[in-house]
Amino acid sequence: MSAKPDHGLDTPRAPAPGAPAELLARLRSSDRAERWAPAFEREWTAALEESRRTFSLAGLYRVVQDWQGRLAHASAVDAFITSGYDDSDAVDMAEVRGRRR
Repeated sequence: MSAKPDHGLDTPRAPAPGAPAELLARLRSSDRAERWAPAFEREWTAALEESRRTFSLAGLYRVVQDWQGRLAHASAVDAFITSGYDDSDAVDMAEVRGRRR
């Protein structure tokens, strides 16, 4: 048996204190800076407002983790797109993640 409960809040791990600023700097220096930096800033601002309303940091953590994942996997996604693989049977991961919450 595990001491970890099988139910409860699905709170993401807390990022390092400087992670949002570091992430924004990486986004601004990426090939996708024109689209990604403003999108991150919009999501971060919305998460800040939500955090102020709900006194929860989960939304902020989720934004940082989502964008860290996008940056980490951008080259693999580019390679997939240029390879010509058929992704017509793909599953929308945002929808899958939404079902778990």
